[in-house]
Amino acid sequence: MSDIPNDTAKTDEAQTPVSLSGMVSTLVPVLITSAIYLAVFLVLRKSNRRYYAPRTYLGSLRENERSPSLSSGLFSWFKDFWKIPDVYALQHQSLDAYLYLRYLRMAFTICFVGCCITWPVLFPVNATGGNKLQQLDILTYGNIHRDTQYSRYYAHVFIGWIFFGFVMYLIMRECIFYINLRQAFLLSPLYSQRISSRTVLFTAVPEPYLDEQKLRKIFGTSVKNVWITSETKEVDELVKERDKVALRLEKAEVKLIKLANKIRRKAMSKGAVDDIDQQATLDAESGSIAARWVPRKKRPTHRLGPLGLIGKKVDTIDWCREELMRLIPEAEAAQHKYREGAFKKVPGVFIEFKTQADAEGAAQILAHHQGLHMTPKYIGIRPSEIVWSSLAIPWWQRVVRRYAVYAFITAMIVFWAIPVGVVGIISNVNFLETISFLTWLKKIPSVIMGVVTGLLPSVALSILMSLVPVVIRICAKLAGEPSLSRVELFTQNAYFAFQVIQVFLVATVASSATAVAKKIADNPGSVTSLLAENLPKSSNFYISYFIVQGLSIATSVLTQVVGFFIFNLVYKFLASTPRAMYAKWANLSAISWGSTLPVYTNIVVIAIAYATIAPLMLGWAALAMGLFYLAWRYNVLFVTDTQIDTRGLIYPRAIKQLYTGIYLAEICMIGLFGASVAPGPLVLMVIFLIFTILFHISMNSALNPLMYNLPLDLLAEEEGPLLDTPTDLHAAENGHGGGPTNGNSPTTYTEKVPTNGTNGAQSRAEDPILGAKEASDASKHQPNHTTGKKPNFLIKFLKPWIYSDYHALRAFLPKGVQLDPYAAEVERDAYCPPSVTSDVPLLWIPNDANGAGVSRQEVEHTSRAIPITDEGCELDEKGHLVWDQEGTRPPIWEEKIYY
Repeated sequence: MSDIPNDTAKTDEAQTPVSLSGMVSTLVPVLITSAIYLAVFLVLRKSNRRYYAPRTYLGSLRENERSPSLSSGLFSWFKDFWKIPDVYALQHQSLDAYLYLRYLRMAFTICFVGCCITWPVLFPVNATGGNKLQQLDILTYGNIHRDTQYSRYYAHVFIGWIFFGFVMYLIMRECIFYINLRQAFLLSPLYSQRISSRTVLFTAVPEPYLDEQKLRKIFGTSVKNVWITSETKEVDELVKERDKVALRLEKAEVKLIKLANKIRRKAMSKGAVDDIDQQATLDAESGSIAARWVPRKKRPTHRLGPLGLIGKKVDTIDWCREELMRLIPEAEAAQHKYREGAFKKVPGVFIEFKTQADAEGAAQILAHHQGLHMTPKYIGIRPSEIVWSSLAIPWWQRVVRRYAVYAFITAMIVFWAIPVGVVGIISNVNFLETISFLTWLKKIPSVIMGVVTGLLPSVALSILMSLVPVVIRICAKLAGEPSLSRVELFTQNAYFAFQVIQVFLVATVASSATAVAKKIADNPGSVTSLLAENLPKSSNFYISYFIVQGLSIATSVLTQVVGFFIFNLVYKFLASTPRAMYAKWANLSAISWGSTLPVYTNIVVIAIAYATIAPLMLGWAALAMGLFYLAWRYNVLFVTDTQIDTRGLIYPRAIKQLYTGIYLAEICMIGLFGASVAPGPLVLMVIFLIFTILFHISMNSALNPLMYNLPLDLLAEEEGPLLDTPTDLHAAENGHGGGPTNGNSPTTYTEKVPTNGTNGAQSRAEDPILGAKEASDASKHQPNHTTGKKPNFLIKFLKPWIYSDYHALRAFLPKGVQLDPYAAEVERDAYCPPSVTSDVPLLWIPNDANGAGVSRQEVEHTSRAIPITDEGCELDEKGHLVWDQEGTRPPIWEEKIYY
């Protein structure tokens, strides 16, 4: 984010009019850069399918999660790409992925419709305002002469009413759409059958209630399983040490095999090889086959001291085998000890209920008679997302931590201008040469000075900006957020505040955060006039910002040139073991919701704030958001995967944050009308500000409860038929009772999610794109189940509670898909800490049967200490690791469990 306008040196430029040629001078180099990025993408996409289209074939994805392959032509692929509807992401990836694309599309819609509303009226009104401004400034509010053209201000008022009213209605409409889609998604069989949908996390549970019998007494017969967490420090340390030693052993084994074969190849080139000795018995002395090629002193070794730099030097393979024979039993004993309840319990409890309705009811009721006890409660948390350290935080400490984190983040946001200001000074270091004690700067060569003033500030600013979300995520965990999804939502809020204050407000007033605070403290009534005075002057700067964001950054998001080279560098040169190669190859990159959405939300906020002051901004914002939508659409459909599931909560949070832009626009318009001594427009805008506040409050009051909870009427409608099905024999056999379950019977639906990911039945129709397209079209053109009429576009837009209701949006969801019943062991350990359920890792080394034959003996001897295999990967004649990247699953592959 080196292009974010934080440094004061750049914002000073916005204080003087910038000509049309100035905008063009920004546009031309950015266009050239974007063209280069796009050309690189078009060329690399054809030959690097793993990086630019891994979702089309990767073996780690199930069949129903993959995307269709695109044409290999240079440009013909775009037609196929455009045919895939956005709802495909919902059906084959996640709710978050689909809503992420929808948000970018809505952001483009707001800016585009804003152009259609403001340009036909405000461009001629501003251009003929008579204030004699020049070039781009004639299109802004400032070109209206306040003494002779007073009546023109009413155009800004009423156009503002129309545009702001449209944005508010769109926000409300999208919130209703989200609520109905979320209900349809969470109540669909594919999601409602998951354990996480029926499990509630209770935090701050009092010690007397850390007892399964008491908890069952409170919640009654609807409770199915209870997991009371305990301290895991001892188990964590032993399992961590066990895995560390195991992976060190694996790395050493691979190194030994490679070294033996390398020396053998050299000997073969000299004709000095007799392969008879390869047939040495496997139960001979440890390392005897490798010893033919590798002398004892060249075997892998390490030191036992700190950082491996000092201490006794030992043979890595022999030492690791001995350590594992000690650590594995100790770790298993600690895990058994945890299951027996021998460790101190912590105030975090997971309770699985028999039905989704029971879980929702438990999450919405008051569980304890004292304040801040057994609350907050969370439903839908997946085991892989749990921040286990947060569960041990008592209620009083959670309160203190949260306020301390709020204070720290507030201070960080306010004073972040200081390091950014230092970067700005570095970029203008040439001007410091005239200061007496800095004259030595003149002696620095111009080439070095160019790097210091050009490249260094950009890199420094990029690093500074990238650190902000990292720091916020750490703060979220310290504040006690219990899951990674909650951490992302916390980050989304805090980072948005940072973006608005630092990237927009501080840059707009062209001063550091402390200077702004001092002016406001000296004269609190000057807040509006401060913003109103600086907003028109800095509009040209943000045009350049949107050009850079929309063209350069959007194409770099698509191309990801840096990531491409890092991926290939790591995979080809730094991944030295089969495990490392598989992990790099099979794991897809993920989108960080909390740090990407606030950037785009802030762009729309800036565009809304400038909509009536400098309408040209909306055009460039629409271009930027349109290109971001296309870039991320490709990435979501073909490149990225969802690792953190917020159950769609990123969407309403982002869409409602757009109210910030509306409030800023209205307040600034009031300030401008006040500075222009225009009481009529001022009163009208104050009236609309009051209307906005009342509308906002009413919308939140009506819709917020529906955003976070599921209604009982729909739960009864969906679960009623399932509760009438025969008893789940599997559950009865495993001691879960004979009561009704949440539809986990394999007979509920005819089609299942494939368990092997390679030859299972498809979960949709034969053509998944056609299925997604039909689902999307059905919601648009099918007669409504209530009215029986086919809606036109306008009616459908204006009445989402009828034409985008729960029953209509069910067409979006995958049909005929169900999860396989959970194995008894999986269900038992679902919400146990990962260190408690962690199995001994299987070591994976390459087979060199066609070479030195070392791997057979190493497998034989190492397996006495830890499981090991040399299947699925071979060492070729050049010493390279070779494994089947597209076909069979490697030995260390583990099937993904949908919790």
